[in-house]
Amino acid sequence: MKDTITAISTALGVGAISIIRVSGDESINIVNKIFKGKNLNQVASHTINYGHIIDGDKIIDEVLVSIMKAPKTFTTEDIVEINCHGGIATTKKILELLLINGCRLADPGEFTKRAFLNGRIDLLEAEAIGDLINAKSEKSRNLAINQLSGTTSNMIKNLRQKILEVLANIEVNIDYPEYEDIFVMTNDIILPKIKEVEREITKIIKKSENGKIIKEGIKTVIIGKPNVGKSSLLNTLLEEEKAIVTDIAGTTRDIVEGQILIDGILIDLIDTAGIRKTEDVVEKIGVKKSYDLINKANLIIYMLNNNEELDQQDNEILDKIKEKNYIIIINKTDLPNKLNINNIKVDKNNIIQMSINNKIGIENLKNKIKNMFNLDLIEQEDYNFLTNARSLALLKEAKKIIPNIYKGINDNIPIDIVEIDIKKIWEILGEIIGETYQDELINQLFSQFCLGK
Repeated sequence: MKDTITAISTALGVGAISIIRVSGDESINIVNKIFKGKNLNQVASHTINYGHIIDGDKIIDEVLVSIMKAPKTFTTEDIVEINCHGGIATTKKILELLLINGCRLADPGEFTKRAFLNGRIDLLEAEAIGDLINAKSEKSRNLAINQLSGTTSNMIKNLRQKILEVLANIEVNIDYPEYEDIFVMTNDIILPKIKEVEREITKIIKKSENGKIIKEGIKTVIIGKPNVGKSSLLNTLLEEEKAIVTDIAGTTRDIVEGQILIDGILIDLIDTAGIRKTEDVVEKIGVKKSYDLINKANLIIYMLNNNEELDQQDNEILDKIKEKNYIIIINKTDLPNKLNINNIKVDKNNIIQMSINNKIGIENLKNKIKNMFNLDLIEQEDYNFLTNARSLALLKEAKKIIPNIYKGINDNIPIDIVEIDIKKIWEILGEIIGETYQDELINQLFSQFCLGK
């Protein structure tokens, strides 16, 4: 990390300003070469300096240059930010001059990666930056801000400290066995602490499932036969004409998506092609996609027509979704009834009768989603939990080890053998916050960031 990196940190396009960021030991020197104004090497840290970016004698743009000297910067290195006018040509020209004068183009997420590697932030805080950028609701923004503040990291650090105290007790016993009875130490000291750790891990996992919903939303797939009202439902929920609605079967041939918020939680709605047997090549692909999405959805809304009897295909799909979160909508209740609700072999509490054309049942559907996912129970003030699949998977992996510790203690296995599993939990928790990591993981994680962050 000895080289000096640069990248455009604002979206490239026409706008009021663009920001080009530079980080590294030579940041100030390099920018000073193309800056006409004060000598940037002599200005105070954390100041904004007016001047011009030049290419030889030619003025490129009128700019404001922010100077931030190490170590009190995001990367802990010298950082320079050039605020220029937001034209594409101007921004790219300044970037080109920086590259010519000694900078290297930063990789995606490299500024944040340097902040992590230099100890400015831990891995949870680094991931929170990406979450904050991608937040699509107020709750997901609050969640990211909380994690960025270090509160969640401190929760994991406190858990590691408790385990470290257990390990210290074991080490003392191993080094000085004459001063402490092994049996008493195991049952009176270690066992209660391990149980406490297990309780806290279980609590965090449970709360973090809510965190996943807040961050990622609920992927909701609307399926059913042609002309049961799938596209009409999507349009009604979105309050816009997103999907084409006609009386012609097979109008929707590909997925159509939209998003709404229910109690601050993102609901990602996916309208699918009507499921039926067809010889149309394009429609067949759409039907296949509908089936594929069933396996990937957090919630399935299966729509039936009140004016049609159940058939074999309906029963096959009902059987396919019964192990997942599902809601059955019986639409077109304004038409004569031909559907016997008693023939629908599902939990009747998951059935909602609707008439989308008459706007009947929409609020019932929203309330059902709220109750099914306990959206009203997700505490708005407590955002202290893990939010990404990587950290949550590691925490679950740590929890799986705990029964081995109990078994070892109950079977009177030598305490230095039991210690191996305890230490493994401590190491896994370290991976969550980045105390230990593999280079491949770090490279993959930060490659998902946008360029210039």
